[in-house]
Amino acid sequence: MGSVARNKQRERVATAAAVVETVDGGLAELIPDRERPRGWTLLIDGAPQSHVDLDDPAHLSFEYQRRLGHIADLAAPPNRPVQAVHLGGGAFTLARYIAATRPRSTQQIVELDGPLVQLVRRELPLDTGARIRVRSTDARAGLAKVQDGWADLIIADVFSGARTPAHLTSTEFLAEVRRALKPGGFYAANLADGPPLTHLRGQIATAATVFPELALAADPTVLRGRRFGNAVLLASDRELPVAELTRRVATDPHPGRVEHGRALADFTGGATPVTDAGAKPSPVPPAAAFR
Repeated sequence: MGSVARNKQRERVATAAAVVETVDGGLAELIPDRERPRGWTLLIDGAPQSHVDLDDPAHLSFEYQRRLGHIADLAAPPNRPVQAVHLGGGAFTLARYIAATRPRSTQQIVELDGPLVQLVRRELPLDTGARIRVRSTDARAGLAKVQDGWADLIIADVFSGARTPAHLTSTEFLAEVRRALKPGGFYAANLADGPPLTHLRGQIATAATVFPELALAADPTVLRGRRFGNAVLLASDRELPVAELTRRVATDPHPGRVEHGRALADFTGGATPVTDAGAKPSPVPPAAAFR
């Protein structure tokens, strides 16, 4: 890139201003990325939700989103279109990623926060050629409208006030997920927890009642219960590509670890599966989690 182009790029970054609006979930902020001319980070009430680069939608900045991206990469052979459902929209980061890496994919985004959807559509517009439908409704209600066996991939990344709603943590919810998945389809969930990891262990136990194959990817310090953070759960009715997922997660800019099989069962430690009757939201993040 020549010096003139570089200077113009710097000018665009310097003049880009944050966009701040009140949405149903709280105060939404779109913060420009100083390193990427058309990169933006979405925050809700100060909690980072998504990062998007409109020039490079295959770029995944957040650690947990990279792990979800790895799962999307492994859900089907390279470049093959998939049918995907995204429970929780954010800035549509993973839907953009799949549209860029798997052209002609058909995707559904289910996002309850209508004003947030409008903000993202206006400020961070989707590619007009992308086959992405956005529904402004509750995640579980939207999932119920997905026909049996439609999805190759379902991604759950739903947070309200930085907590996963209780009704998205139960065996009944995961039974709906499995109903909507094709045989051999992948379910991936972004889970957040901290010491003593009661929520995370309960979610693994819950998934194990519905899916025979599970894997968990996270930072080792999160798995050891030393700090609050994200863990990505992968579930399916078929053998998982654990070796390849492990390699990818281990070579990320922030390397993680993948637990599977006996090690994951030991980590779960006899936790009790969650049902609708006893479901609770995920724990409140500590104030220091987003500093």
